[in-house]
Amino acid sequence: MNYVNVFICGGILCAVGQLLIDLTNWTPARILTGYVVAGVLLQAVGVYQYVVDWGGAGATVPLLGFGYSLARGVAKAVAEKGALGILTGGLTATSAGIAAAVVFGLIAAVLVKPGYKR
Repeated sequence: MNYVNVFICGGILCAVGQLLIDLTNWTPARILTGYVVAGVLLQAVGVYQYVVDWGGAGATVPLLGFGYSLARGVAKAVAEKGALGILTGGLTATSAGIAAAVVFGLIAAVLVKPGYKR
């Protein structure tokens, strides 16, 4: 049943993103940024943890999950280090994902020969 919940949760988040693309004139960058900010805000008010508990990876892998991780990392760091945690907590919590994106982006850039579309 967990796989079904993950699929449904991720599918709903993707469907909302697709509806935003189809029904608004927002750019994809604005939608992606909005998803990250929404994840931070939903975690800040305590709602997103329930979504994560139900949807698992379907809630933590999309960009809402990145915002959730940022907010959770900041809250943990502030509890441990005080005000300095505001600056360090988000990056500490998401550093593995950021590093993986950089490394895999570099590998893709080295392996794929870019070309112009004609």
